[in-house]
Amino acid sequence: MSIKIVLHPVSDLAAAKAVYTALLGVEPQADSEYYVGYDTDGQHIGLVPGGGPQGMTSPVAYWEVADIEAKLGEVTAAGGTVTEAVHDVGGGRRVATFTDADGNVLGLLQDP
Repeated sequence: MSIKIVLHPVSDLAAAKAVYTALLGVEPQADSEYYVGYDTDGQHIGLVPGGGPQGMTSPVAYWEVADIEAKLGEVTAAGGTVTEAVHDVGGGRRVATFTDADGNVLGLLQDP
C-alpha cells in the first residue's frame, strides 16, 4: 500500500496552479476550471477549487489498495467512520474517504 494521490482544496485555482507548477517543476497533466492535476515521480497531486463536491477543508491523501470494500471494512471495524462511500470517479477508479478517531480525513482508491 502506498499513497498515490494527494488532493488539496484551494480558494484561488490560478494562484495555486502557479505555486504548485513552480514547486513540482512540471506543467499540469489535467487543467480545467474544476481540477488541476500533476503527475510526478509516481504521485498525483490535485488542486480542487473550493474543496470540490466533497467539501474538503484540508489535503486528503489517498492510499492505493487492491480491494477497496475489504479495506474500508477493516478501517471501519477498527474505529474509522465512512465520510464518502465507495464510488467510481471514472475509468473504473473507485474511491472512498473515512475519518480516523481524531477526525482526520483519509482516502482509499482502487484502480481497475
